[in-house]
Amino acid sequence: MTAPFELHPRLAADCTLLGDLPLSRLLLMRDARFPWCILVPRISGLTELHDLPRDRRGEWFDEMAAVSRAVLGLPGVTKINVGALGNLVPQLHVHVVGRHAGDAAWPGPVWGSGAAEPPADADLAGLRGALTKALAPALRDAGPGA
Repeated sequence: MTAPFELHPRLAADCTLLGDLPLSRLLLMRDARFPWCILVPRISGLTELHDLPRDRRGEWFDEMAAVSRAVLGLPGVTKINVGALGNLVPQLHVHVVGRHAGDAAWPGPVWGSGAAEPPADADLAGLRGALTKALAPALRDAGPGA
């Protein structure tokens, strides 16, 4: 029997839950410097991209593309960075980060570029609302204790 899906504690601590896509748990990184989503396939035991079952890879890519389009539609975003590192969080996940010339890390990567800046509650709510609207109806509430 396969263990139930559990979100890695670091992702849970650093992010706000947006909801679930058909395959992935969708998170919003709490960092006011960047609109930054994280997709985590809801399959336990995955650590590397090649661990994702072959028959689910297209679905995951489609979810990454949909989230990328939603982030690119946010004000000020002109470029998307997508990355799967997993050096600190071994659970398979992918980052979708909205960028623009002159942002806090431009033109370098966001990783290792200063400390995260907690967003104001109103800014977080606005970003959350824009993303959930852009991803409806595919995005659904993950439910209590998700």
